[in-house]
Amino acid sequence: MLKGLALTPPVIGRISIGKVEEKNGKNVPVKDDEFTITTQVQKHGKWIPHPINEQLRKANEKLRSIPVMLLFDDPDLNLRAQYSLFDRQTGRPICVGNGESCKRTTPEGVKSECCPSPNSCPIGANGQCKPYGRLNVRIGEDDEVGSFIFRTTGFNSIRTLASRLHYFSALSGKKLSTLPLELKLRSKSTTMSFRTPIYYVDLVIREGMTLNQAINEAHKTYEERIQAGFNQEALDEAVRHGFAAGAFEENEEDGVAIVEEFYPEKTAILVREGSQSAITLAEKIAEKAANT
Repeated sequence: MLKGLALTPPVIGRISIGKVEEKNGKNVPVKDDEFTITTQVQKHGKWIPHPINEQLRKANEKLRSIPVMLLFDDPDLNLRAQYSLFDRQTGRPICVGNGESCKRTTPEGVKSECCPSPNSCPIGANGQCKPYGRLNVRIGEDDEVGSFIFRTTGFNSIRTLASRLHYFSALSGKKLSTLPLELKLRSKSTTMSFRTPIYYVDLVIREGMTLNQAINEAHKTYEERIQAGFNQEALDEAVRHGFAAGAFEENEEDGVAIVEEFYPEKTAILVREGSQSAITLAEKIAEKAANT
């Protein structure tokens, strides 16, 4: 196996609550008030809808809930969230941290550094570094190890999803992989949003079921899997080792689309004082390292 390559869950589609549109000659992210499920293929700069996107809609209603199953029992395998900094030009991950430590690209390779969080970091300040979460879920029964990925830099979605995963794990006796759930779009207003609605993603027990019913079904399905020889613990361990095999989960191939949608700030490209030539974040880090 290739060294330094993170082995991530196979992805067969995307879940989003926004899109990228061209405005005044620039691609800018636009928030939406419903889910969109797409393939991983773009046409004319837009993601092609997945067939399941229309299957889940009721009449002409907006898609605001999606029945899902999780792949893993460990909450932190289903949802990975870190502070993340990308090179705006190349899409390469520059730095990934958790507020205590980080992995950072330097001229000498990837190194472990202290992570002071974005607001206190000279490299990641001014909106260049953000909380970045990835949730993998199953939709339907066509591919039991393939997943749809929901990516977000929204603090409300990350915090809510993380809380729900840990609560449901505890309540179900660590049977997340067989618990019938659904993604639900919620809204709230804050002073920062000038009292206009902002949307975030929640994870709840599937519609029409009580918590007790869902837990009973989860245990029943779990026992059926054991009888069939399904080893969930081994799967979780294999995925844990897969994530640890590489320094960063994202690769350059996906990075450009990620920064276009989630890291659109102009400050992600830094300009030398007194010069019109733009430099990348990687070059800024190299300069800082050379001067310390």
